[in-house]
Amino acid sequence: MTTATTATTVLRRLSAIVAALLLTFSLSLHSVCAAPALPALGAELRDLTVSGVSSGAYMAVQFQVAHSRLVRGAGVIAGGPYYCAEGSMRLALSRCMAPSSWAELPSVQELRGQAEALAKADRIDPLDNLRDDKVWLFSGGKDTIVATAVVQRLAEFYAQWMAAAAIRFVKLPDAGHAMISLAAPEANACSSEESPFINRCGDLDAAGEILAHLLGPLQPAATKMNGELLSFDQRPFIQGKAIDAGLADDAYAYVPQTCRREACRIHVAFHGCRQSATQIGRLFVDLAGYNAWADSNRLIVLYPQTVPRYGAAMGSWSWLNNPFACWDWWGYSGSAYHTRDGLQIKAVRAMIERLATPADQAQR
Repeated sequence: MTTATTATTVLRRLSAIVAALLLTFSLSLHSVCAAPALPALGAELRDLTVSGVSSGAYMAVQFQVAHSRLVRGAGVIAGGPYYCAEGSMRLALSRCMAPSSWAELPSVQELRGQAEALAKADRIDPLDNLRDDKVWLFSGGKDTIVATAVVQRLAEFYAQWMAAAAIRFVKLPDAGHAMISLAAPEANACSSEESPFINRCGDLDAAGEILAHLLGPLQPAATKMNGELLSFDQRPFIQGKAIDAGLADDAYAYVPQTCRREACRIHVAFHGCRQSATQIGRLFVDLAGYNAWADSNRLIVLYPQTVPRYGAAMGSWSWLNNPFACWDWWGYSGSAYHTRDGLQIKAVRAMIERLATPADQAQR
């Protein structure tokens, strides 16, 4: 072996050692800096509700249908029918967002048949549990991302089980593809479709309307909030690696002071694509409009978080990108994504169970 070859070998070994040390240091640093654990608060599982925007809206629908024994209502802003994409990104981007003559929406009969087959196989809860649910649906007339026809098909899907009065469908001609909120002091214009996708449309308060329709009469939203916005470690609730599930390491929960002393209900709010904390910080968590209502109505708001994913993650079956940190409604986290066994659905379910655990019974 020549001197040059020996030197090259030594340098490679040193480089490998340095890389390993840096990785170890990075992992140790992350462990030291990890967010605290999600607290066990003895919350009520009765009247659990969910909502979401865009991909978060699709996720809210998936979670409600998969766990219909547990969930009592859903707010859906610019989202479509359960299992519309059938595990296909192509179908997700075409018929489930912008249907056309060459990419038609599935019929209500097809949608119901698929869901009933999943229920019969015990991959989702029995669909008759939807009969006592309520849903609040929204579509903007200037939404260029998810067509109103898609949301309409979702309303028709729900109507297979729910009474007409349980389905409220709000259509706003001037609204774009966004969360509609009064909480953002400098929200985008109503027709905007730009980051952070939080718009002001007159006096429409989507979060307030969702919660009032799903839960019944509410106390007025708090003008001065006294609760805590907690950042917590999301990883213990995820089976396998967080990146394989498309989930971030950390997430958020808003906990009113009252909920430290008394049992409170839970609402899960799913952000949309390009609205994760990795991309826009706490803007969705702070400004979507849920927290002020939660503060005065004994309601814990859980804000689970996705993360941008570029290419395949090590150990994952999927080679699909998710650069916009969308919730999985087409299968990038695995073929069971829309069922109780979906990695994201299981993780959120585990977070809910943690919140419902009495503090004196919690073990971590």
